[in-house]
Amino acid sequence: MSLDPPSSRLSEFPVSFFSTVMGLSGLTIVVHRVSIQLGGGEIIATGLFWLSLTVFLLLAGFYLTKIGRHFEAVAAEWHHPVRISFFPTITIGLILLGTAAQPIDPLLARLLWGLGAAGHLLLTLAVMASWLSRTHYEIAHFNPAWFIPVVGNILVPIAGIHFAPADLSWFFFAIGLLFWIVLMTIGFYRLIFHPPLPGKLVPTLFILLAPPSAGFLAWVAITGGLDSLARLLYFGAVFLFLLLLTQIRTFARQHFALSWWAYSFPLAAFAAATLTMGDLTGSVAYHLAGLVLAGALALLITALAVRTLLAVARGEICRPE
Repeated sequence: MSLDPPSSRLSEFPVSFFSTVMGLSGLTIVVHRVSIQLGGGEIIATGLFWLSLTVFLLLAGFYLTKIGRHFEAVAAEWHHPVRISFFPTITIGLILLGTAAQPIDPLLARLLWGLGAAGHLLLTLAVMASWLSRTHYEIAHFNPAWFIPVVGNILVPIAGIHFAPADLSWFFFAIGLLFWIVLMTIGFYRLIFHPPLPGKLVPTLFILLAPPSAGFLAWVAITGGLDSLARLLYFGAVFLFLLLLTQIRTFARQHFALSWWAYSFPLAAFAAATLTMGDLTGSVAYHLAGLVLAGALALLITALAVRTLLAVARGEICRPE
């Protein structure tokens, strides 16, 4: 991508582009966990972190420029019933960068996490206030991306338990867990009794895997061990993963769009959860499954990165929809 994209392209620069940072940061966290289990690999994890941070800063630069030059386009995204849910990918990216930075630079990790957590709370309140006060929302607008604003709060305790009083982690976890249940109910109602999702939003179905996977990691971080609720969350994620595998043909039929990055972070969260299950249980089966998932994640994100760069070079992204 050119460092100075044409004005017309810049006005169409989507906030959903920040989902790439979620995927890259998730891969960084998983690679670090694998490096602990197998020994070595810290250099790769460190390199991935700085790559993720660089991508975030690059995207932030583009989006800040868009705010300055095309504020009306940003306002249109905010008032859009679907795109509004992608604004919190910015703060989730910061939270995940802070989580990934812990073994690399604790001070930077605390700064990134703090900015992300505070910003995410504000965006959660703003998005939910829009849901409650505006009248243009319809059930057809609902898609799994709606999980992003509220369920993203579940990610805060994974690193936050080391950075802030425990009650703050409980606060964010409670928000995410409560509204995950609410949105899960609405989501299955919409998917079962209403028309299928539009093609570009089909990949967001993979977001269903993220809340129980991240919830497991957050619960273990807060409580410090494996208990009944942790198992409930993990095996809920296992079932959702199997259910999503039954939709492989549907996923494969979709044309490439930025929404394909919705496959990345949920798979990263599930891989990290499986590796953590291996650590907590000592089971070789979980360790092997986690390594297989980590390998699949690395291949997936490599393919997504190549396909995204190709789409940018071809001018397929930042176009009016």
